[in-house]
Amino acid sequence: MIRINDIKLPLDYKEEDLKNACASALHISTDKIKEAFLIKKGVDARKKDDIRFSLTVDVNLSCNEQNILSRCRSQNIRQSQPNNYTFPGKYSGKNRPVVVGSGPAGLFAAYILAQCGAKPVVFERGSDVDDRKKRIDDLRINAVFDENCNIQFGEGGAGTFSDGKLNTGIKDSRIKEVLRVFAAHGAPQEILYSAKPHIGTDKLGITVKNLRNKIISLGGKFYFNCKMTSLKIKDGQITGIYYQNGDTESFLECDDVILAIGHSARDTFEMLAQNNVPMAQKPFAIGARIEHLQKMINKAQYGRFAESPYLGSADYKLAAHAPNGRGVYTFCMCPGGYVMPSASERETVVTNGMSEFARDGENANSALLVGVDPTDFGSEDVLAGVALQRKIERSAYILGGGDYKAPVTLVGDFIKKNASSTLGNVKPTYMPGISLTDIRKCLPEYICDTMAWGIEQFSKKIHGFDSPDAVLTAPETRSSSPVRILRGEDMQSLKIKGLYPCGEGAGYAGGITSAAVDGIKCAEAVVMKRK
Repeated sequence: MIRINDIKLPLDYKEEDLKNACASALHISTDKIKEAFLIKKGVDARKKDDIRFSLTVDVNLSCNEQNILSRCRSQNIRQSQPNNYTFPGKYSGKNRPVVVGSGPAGLFAAYILAQCGAKPVVFERGSDVDDRKKRIDDLRINAVFDENCNIQFGEGGAGTFSDGKLNTGIKDSRIKEVLRVFAAHGAPQEILYSAKPHIGTDKLGITVKNLRNKIISLGGKFYFNCKMTSLKIKDGQITGIYYQNGDTESFLECDDVILAIGHSARDTFEMLAQNNVPMAQKPFAIGARIEHLQKMINKAQYGRFAESPYLGSADYKLAAHAPNGRGVYTFCMCPGGYVMPSASERETVVTNGMSEFARDGENANSALLVGVDPTDFGSEDVLAGVALQRKIERSAYILGGGDYKAPVTLVGDFIKKNASSTLGNVKPTYMPGISLTDIRKCLPEYICDTMAWGIEQFSKKIHGFDSPDAVLTAPETRSSSPVRILRGEDMQSLKIKGLYPCGEGAGYAGGITSAAVDGIKCAEAVVMKRK
């Protein structure tokens, strides 16, 4: 098999065009190409008057491939290398390993453990994905909030009610396995080759449910609405966990616990600190969600191709370094999406973004974030970052007028440091409702000033980004964990053997794919220790 990179084709290309391009690159006739497999498909929009697809293709030839390779001089042509995941072996531990949390880190850890015969036990404080959707709808429609089942907690983790973006900045061979497993359990097959793969919230629920059922079929067990309340530790080794279902507390003996709790399990962070689990403060980011009309973003990114049926809704990713030394950037951009109520504690407001697979909503939204670090926390307490988040989220709840309404300011007013009183042509998508006000009243001044500077800078790259009618909905405080649960090279806690801090909540991932990869790595470590 030969791999050809960077094939450029028009947006309306046909399969015959692809074969012809491959043959031309290899200097052979098309009849020598038996099969062509799409490996990666991206959009090259650098020339707005000539937007094309950029493709990577593996071809299977009817002639001697080594002879073809030997005469090819292009760096874009090479031997295709197989990338098949190998399971770490057979688990032989005495007790079933425990996974705490069923987000991407927890699910993939449980999947690998189950494939290795470990029959993992998964504890999730929230409910299964179907019941979870009902709870979230109840919050959006009726302002009825559930502390243990919401956008942050429940089957699939925070990523289930997001855009389901799978692109990542990490380089790890396990990424291919993550995409393969998702695709095998209901995710769109195009995630296997898309340069910017996404699943969409409407399809993620089905996918995580299928993945759960696969784990169960291999002997795994799930406990929903069960929150881990404490650890039992003897001589520096995990010997079991305590968990609570309603008013009933129970104990499970175990030797290995993968701690995939997510970045919002604040009560669990507090419990770990009380149990002297080594933790440290960690930088994170604070800001708001910014919404524009999607058709404006399409025009800015795609020019005359903005309405092409082959492209869909455009996205963006922007970053700059402000004169005050802080970084400002967009994060978790949701084309054709919605701003979601994402609090995990009563009488607080938190925002996040979501879009469905079609990405066909009227607005585009993204987090507009400013970096903060421990010097901003005002305390050396390991949970000082959590305290900063809480202060902002509670202030936003009050500013929004209660009932989980979010404070909103139009970009034009925000730049001028004014409150907003009327909406323009961008209608906020946040439910259960918004209050027009001045979001500067719930965010630190240095965050707001840096955001304002960033908006003006980003408008130089995305025409209209600083549109006065664009909407800022505050606050966005949960882009990553404010703590890191320290671990060694063996993936275990520095002081407690058998405890494996994992994923975003532990400070070792920054999205669905990187969290899933970290879950796989922790599961591998458990199996290797117990082979």
